[in-house]
Amino acid sequence: MSRTYAEVGRTGQKRRTLDALVAAARQLVASGTTPTVDEAALVAGIARSTAYRYFPGQRELLAAAHPETGRTSLLPASPPEDVADRLDAVVKEFTTMIIHTESQQRTMLRLSLEPPGSRQKDLPLRQGRAIAWISEALSPLRGKMDDKDIRRLALSIRSAIGIEALVWLTDIGGLSREEAAVSMRWTAAGLLSHALQHGLPPRD
Repeated sequence: MSRTYAEVGRTGQKRRTLDALVAAARQLVASGTTPTVDEAALVAGIARSTAYRYFPGQRELLAAAHPETGRTSLLPASPPEDVADRLDAVVKEFTTMIIHTESQQRTMLRLSLEPPGSRQKDLPLRQGRAIAWISEALSPLRGKMDDKDIRRLALSIRSAIGIEALVWLTDIGGLSREEAAVSMRWTAAGLLSHALQHGLPPRD
């Protein structure tokens, strides 16, 4: 497997350069712009030619700057045992993160909606990280549900939370961000409760 430019040679210095470019991109996105590699390099004080060794294009830069990239779990250090409490903890953390990084999230959502063939699979919204976090919260259901049904439930819950739901609830529904977060947590809890009481829709 080939290694990236940042993984070869003076890795410490390259890591600092990479981090500086990502930080600059996040700063620019938070200010309401969609930065190019050139713009991130300028803010980071890094030569353009060097920046392109790390990020060949804008999409790669924005994907690296996405705030969810480094998270492996959304559960607290000592997670609750009850599945409803676990799910609520994950949804609460997820919605808080979405609201705090809304500019970056909206940028990534816009890019994910571009026509097919534009390397959408590289984008964080297309990689299913939230599905893994929700599935982890639902893990106590193993024994009651098989892995396929747990994933189906996680997909249903994910469809009701996240930046897509936040945009609809605030821009169209007129809710405040705090109200939208409460609504998403309530919907997630309702989906779990319904699945436990009535099961999931039949499989094809």
